[in-house]
Amino acid sequence: MRSDEDGHGGAQYLAGSAVRVAMLRALREDPRRPAGLTATVDATRTTVQRILSGFRERDWVVKRGGAYRVTPTGKRVHDAYEALLDEVELAERRGQFAADLERVGADFPTEAVDAGELTVTTDRNPLAAVDRLTELLREGAGSTIRAVSPIVIQQFNEAAAGALDDGASVTLVIDRDVVEESISTFGPATDRALQDDDAVVYVSPEPIRYGVFRYDDIACVTAYDRRNNPRCVLESTDRTVVDWVDERLDSFIAEADPLASVVERA
Repeated sequence: MRSDEDGHGGAQYLAGSAVRVAMLRALREDPRRPAGLTATVDATRTTVQRILSGFRERDWVVKRGGAYRVTPTGKRVHDAYEALLDEVELAERRGQFAADLERVGADFPTEAVDAGELTVTTDRNPLAAVDRLTELLREGAGSTIRAVSPIVIQQFNEAAAGALDDGASVTLVIDRDVVEESISTFGPATDRALQDDDAVVYVSPEPIRYGVFRYDDIACVTAYDRRNNPRCVLESTDRTVVDWVDERLDSFIAEADPLASVVERA
């Protein structure tokens, strides 16, 4: 074992190469021979052998029967590094969430950014935020749902209709651009909003740039990107978040007009 290796040096060594990280991750899963590692991490045999030598010097792996396996030290290093990556990714996502809300002047409390579970749209899951919002609408069946949304899409309409069918009451605030799209694209949903006593829709005179959602003890805040696509959904029962969402809902409703009066004037 390298007696001169401190924690920072070990972390620096591992983080300095994506192949090293991939190799330690692969060995954490199963013991492997060098040839197997070469195929798994897409590296040359020379590179694999050099990294294995570095791992052995640090007592992260041992060789038994021709295969390399991680030591207890190697497992701890791997797990700590993966946890660090998760924390960094989470910090970046929460930072982006806060930045998106700040960009549109939402005045969301800084101390509440970490207060709750965050669902984030990614390249691997571009519909993560939309899917979560749809699930929340469905989960609100039988409850009192209040929401403000800068967009209306088919998934939201269907989920809201299902919640209404199951006994929910829904109050929604949208803006004028969304009203025009709803009338032209989602006629049946607009008709139900005008006719169903349990569905109350208001129209904001100003563009809506972020979303809020409430039912039972859950409060949600949705940040949108510059193209008005849902990017992050924060859901929380934290009092600061709940109070802020309730205040935002009351403010939007107070400044909005009933959908019926807007449609009559259209």
